[in-house]
Amino acid sequence: MKTTIAIVVADFNEHITHVMQKKAEAHAKKLKINIAEVVHVPGAFEIPLAVKKLLQQKEIDGIVTLGAVIRGGTDHDIVVANNAARKIMDLSLEFMKPVALGISGPRMAEKDAVERIDDYAKRSVEACMKMIRILRE
Repeated sequence: MKTTIAIVVADFNEHITHVMQKKAEAHAKKLKINIAEVVHVPGAFEIPLAVKKLLQQKEIDGIVTLGAVIRGGTDHDIVVANNAARKIMDLSLEFMKPVALGISGPRMAEKDAVERIDDYAKRSVEACMKMIRILRE
């Protein structure tokens, strides 16, 4: 059965997230997963709204989210990452479609986020695919 996903990419820290996008797209192609749409949003906090819109499309089996929430001088990174993750999970349960969390952070230094680009991109595609298979059983 053909699998179709969408990818939502946060443009904040685009030097990291746009590379994550390319890696995720390449990995999806390797796994023979069709990517119906790639949506760019300003930052990780805005990801859930784009996810909700995409989940309403019948042909979308699951969504990969990509972002990098890097530690700053305040707790803002914790607020952003925690709220994005919570709402992403809520939407996955509401629509009964997997939404993979490929958002690095919080409390991550930029160096650490760069080092994890490949891992987060590939793992989020794989997690989405595995959950789609489970839901099809």
